[in-house]
Amino acid sequence: MTNLVTIDIQDQIADVRLNRPDKMNALSMPMFDAIVAAGKQLQKNTQVRAVVLSGEGRSFCAGMDLANFTDSNNMADPFGDGKGGAWPNFYQLPAFVWKAIPVPVICALHGVTYGGGAQIALGADIRIANPDLKMSIMEIKWGLIPDMSASQTLRDLVRLDIAKELTFTGRVVGGEEALQIGLVTSLSDTPRETALEMAAGIAARNPNAIMLGKHLLDNTWHGDQLEGLRMEERLQAKILKSHNQIEAVMAGMQKREANYNDRDMVDFDSVDLD
Repeated sequence: MTNLVTIDIQDQIADVRLNRPDKMNALSMPMFDAIVAAGKQLQKNTQVRAVVLSGEGRSFCAGMDLANFTDSNNMADPFGDGKGGAWPNFYQLPAFVWKAIPVPVICALHGVTYGGGAQIALGADIRIANPDLKMSIMEIKWGLIPDMSASQTLRDLVRLDIAKELTFTGRVVGGEEALQIGLVTSLSDTPRETALEMAAGIAARNPNAIMLGKHLLDNTWHGDQLEGLRMEERLQAKILKSHNQIEAVMAGMQKREANYNDRDMVDFDSVDLD
């Protein structure tokens, strides 16, 4: 880990911050590595029950560092140098890594959220944005298509025609419109504080049910209906009569805080990040 991304874990909530404020958290190659390292670390931490992702300074993330376009070492044949050939690839991982974390990831957005920054935000489960948000699927400005997993995340949030319009134009969307079309979940004048409050509520629930609920929705939303019903039944069977499920019932009946065990390690197929 480097100080380009910081992680502070308190009360089983991981407070993760992009930490390059002098560059509006723009994505240099070391920043790519730091974000992925943070995601992999949290994927394996069974004590973490929720993650809040935000950016230091005046913006969440301005997208690609323009220096990447002028550095021949970064731009020369990017998929022939070990950075491609497996998926998610090097460029997709900083955004897709959040989907591979078993617990909910809440992204707190403010200021500029462009290009790769927008795609990182799309990889979270929930997005809470300041009304000052300026969000853009900006790759068309550089003559490119979105290539940090937006094809797999944007489809979960907006209509196809809206996704196409945003991709074709690269126009900047404000906070109110982002909420209206589904790019963000809700608005808050203090998005990070709101996200941390939401994370605390999630962390107080049965961690196994939260984890399997995320897995169920992520893996059935676009899938076969009968397979989705089978998965729902199979995952529920893992929870029923477990210690944490019984504790949830008893705590509710006795009107006390629940005392859950740490969530189990994931025992279903997950994205290979290595």
